[in-house]
Amino acid sequence: MEKKIAILTAATMLIAGTASAQTISPGKHEYQVELPGTKLNVFTYRPADPRLVLIVFHGLNRDAGPYRDHARALADKIGAIVVAPEFDAARFSTDLYQRGGVATKGGSLIAQGKRTVDFIQPLIDWARTASGQPSLPSALIGHSAGGQFLTRVAAYAKTDATPIVIANPSTWVLPSLQDAVPYGFKGMPESESMLRVYLALPITVLLGGNDTGTNNLSSEPEAVAQGLNRLERGRATFEKARAIAQQHGWPFRWTLAEVPGVGHDSTKMFSSPQAAAAFGK
Repeated sequence: MEKKIAILTAATMLIAGTASAQTISPGKHEYQVELPGTKLNVFTYRPADPRLVLIVFHGLNRDAGPYRDHARALADKIGAIVVAPEFDAARFSTDLYQRGGVATKGGSLIAQGKRTVDFIQPLIDWARTASGQPSLPSALIGHSAGGQFLTRVAAYAKTDATPIVIANPSTWVLPSLQDAVPYGFKGMPESESMLRVYLALPITVLLGGNDTGTNNLSSEPEAVAQGLNRLERGRATFEKARAIAQQHGWPFRWTLAEVPGVGHDSTKMFSSPQAAAAFGK
């Protein structure tokens, strides 16, 4: 299968004006994309009539290419260009990927603009330009380790993506001012307003009804405190979010969706009716 490698630099974008020198071509391809602060391999799939940019976040194995393929059935159904960035283990540790790169091991906050979560809006902007359709809406979906990363993107970074589908993560950013970053909002400046924004996002908590195993389940104390398994942790986080929003009278736009009979399986989660429903299909 043909593999297309493209390098998009800030200089190229400046020379080309509003249009990229490269475009996301129909079918499956791979690009090398230079973003402010990093360079990422990005795996794409473009259907015949795209109406959406869908950023897909891979799991623990850093397998962005297969995740692009796992999302293809969903992409065809909703008319989405799949953009799957690769956060390789050599450069992106658990703290920098799953935990979002928002704080050091000692708990000190990393400056905004230098965090892994801050790469996502520029990636969305690149995808729009490279698609040749700069007005396309965007959405985000992540599974397992990618779901862990995505909950940090939703909580701590600003994007214009909607909806946000977080599937089967080991840990969540809790809707809590008592739990410290990267498991809550304690330590963040303007923490209460950030929490309020988080609860108002159109987040779908997408859980496998059989995702009750412990293989590769995060086991640090903060994770264990969230529940015994991914299903329990997701349900508990959703209920806590709903309760906090009701308590304060804040807008709450989260949705809980469970996929019966499915465990920790990204292909089945992405191709489920519940995933399609999150995108209005």
